[in-house]
Amino acid sequence: MSLDLEAISGAHERIRPYIHRTPVLTSSRLDAARGASLFFKCENFQKIGAFKARGATNAVFALDDRTARRGVVAHSSGNHGAALARAAKLRGVPAHIVMPSNSAKVKVRAVETYGAHIVFCEPTEAARESACANVIAKTGATLIHSFENEDVMAGQGTAAVELLEEIPDLDVMMCPVGGGGLLCGTAIAAKSMRPKIKLIAVEPANADDAAQSFRAGRLIRTEKKFTIADGLRTNVGAPNFQIIQRYVDDIVTVSEEAIVSAMRTIWETMKIIVEPSAAVPYAAVAKGKIDIGGKRAGIILTGGNVDLDALPWNL
Repeated sequence: MSLDLEAISGAHERIRPYIHRTPVLTSSRLDAARGASLFFKCENFQKIGAFKARGATNAVFALDDRTARRGVVAHSSGNHGAALARAAKLRGVPAHIVMPSNSAKVKVRAVETYGAHIVFCEPTEAARESACANVIAKTGATLIHSFENEDVMAGQGTAAVELLEEIPDLDVMMCPVGGGGLLCGTAIAAKSMRPKIKLIAVEPANADDAAQSFRAGRLIRTEKKFTIADGLRTNVGAPNFQIIQRYVDDIVTVSEEAIVSAMRTIWETMKIIVEPSAAVPYAAVAKGKIDIGGKRAGIILTGGNVDLDALPWNL
């Protein structure tokens, strides 16, 4: 498979029966505050509460029947696990989700809801990979990586397709970056549909490997520090970085305080729930990190899965 607009369009057709076409919301108050026209693609209203439903569903339904019957496996502390569990249930195949022992309870419950087999492990990358390898050895399940998988990337790119179908004259599009699955699909879709669009990624300053790599022109691995944006703590994938170098115009970073402030602003102003990772792009806009004055800017709000027992208003 070649990851291009044709592949993303194919993914869109494949997953259409199983996902929401999420709304694009606006806020005159935020437009006035920022001096721009902002269009929020609300993936917080997506199945499982996040954009991850798109990529996981595409990856599962792209498998041939023989392969699918053996099941799927992934390691995930968050939304990808729930998305894969749901997609597997829809197709009627087994799902094995490896989760670190310190996973948020809300994320564990989401995976359990769809009947997946959960394997808990130590919260290290090595432990996750080892647990996945054991599952594959025992079951023959197919690994569906949360971002280093072209079918996943193609599925994630469908959100940008929908946004540009609805608002075709955007000047700028923004999304957060962690591993890079969403960013890669978004960048290819956006640049293919509207070549002159500026594609900006945003990540926490406390987890800024993508920004460092982008500046250096080579992949840089960082020891992750704490960030409230738990969905963005992972290092960017190697294949993802190659796509990022080709299609992305800039990567900027934001502080923890900016993320919390942006999250609260979106909750209070737009009356919608977003998780910290989803607030990262607007945080960059609010702090003047991205020049959108007088422009039409699209922001992908990636999800709304928040542990209501631990609302993060105070750092």
